[in-house]
Amino acid sequence: MTRSLNAWIHCGKSSAAGESDSSPNDWPDWRRCRDRVAPGLSPPELVVQIKALACELPADHQLPLARWSVPELARYAQDRGLVATISTSTLWRWLHDDAIRPWQHRCWIFPRDPDFARKAGRLLDLYERIWEGQRLGKNDFVISADEKTSIQARARIHPTLPPAPHQPMKVEHEYKRCGAWAYLAAWDVHRAKVFGRCETKSGIVPFDRLVDQVMSQQPYRSARRVFWIVDNGSSHRGKRAIDRLEGRYKNLRLVHGPVHASWLNQIEIYFSIVQRKALTPNDFPNLAAVADRLRQFEIHFEAIAHPFEWKFTRKDLAIFLEKLAAHDRLAA
Repeated sequence: MTRSLNAWIHCGKSSAAGESDSSPNDWPDWRRCRDRVAPGLSPPELVVQIKALACELPADHQLPLARWSVPELARYAQDRGLVATISTSTLWRWLHDDAIRPWQHRCWIFPRDPDFARKAGRLLDLYERIWEGQRLGKNDFVISADEKTSIQARARIHPTLPPAPHQPMKVEHEYKRCGAWAYLAAWDVHRAKVFGRCETKSGIVPFDRLVDQVMSQQPYRSARRVFWIVDNGSSHRGKRAIDRLEGRYKNLRLVHGPVHASWLNQIEIYFSIVQRKALTPNDFPNLAAVADRLRQFEIHFEAIAHPFEWKFTRKDLAIFLEKLAAHDRLAA
């Protein structure tokens, strides 16, 4: 493709039906001339180059853009000389064919734990009631636990107005901060039971209080084994946490997930439900109201809850890791 301000149009004559009398085999005969791209006759090479451009970052082309929009992409293609002029609707149609959406983005964390596969596999096995290749017994339990930090109490300057016909709930934008809780919770994966507590801050001592809260109750107190799935937060990180908690409870097994893989911890699903259903919009006069809401929501949720339908298996994990490996190979 040329980098000049020339467009590609076909040299063939039009037939009586209004279509070119040439075939796709005539593509080498496309010529350059200073004109618009002929409607419906864009050469495959141009389409490929536009799509390739959309799959690159604007910064790689020294443009002060975070991501492409269709108009910016069309403008740059013209400035670069790929085409003299092109409509945004045509460009969008080309991208739509391959579901390329350069104007969209999402955040993600690239797994960097060298032992990711083994650690993730242990969690997935526990969700299927398997540990080290053996089925769990009826007296074995699996707990998923973590902390949800900085749950604020925001007292709105003006009272919240309830919904009305053709009017949504109205929540005042301005608010007064009335403090924040750290919410610690544990979820029984197979029994759909939730245990929670509010603490002024997270840490080893508050987390140990959550463990005591659960392990002091039946059936966990007399269980054969209680597996606690946790991430690598400072409250329960590494071998020290294992020695501390397993030394205190002989039937407790602390199981760490991979680094930066909280999406494998089912308690995060519960936290997302709490955020949507109990904490949004945030309108609480004080911290006591937040704590009461969380306690009442635990009761409400348990009354209707079922074990989460977890579908990500070891097979899916293998596919996921192969995609990551392919990504690394392309990057190299």
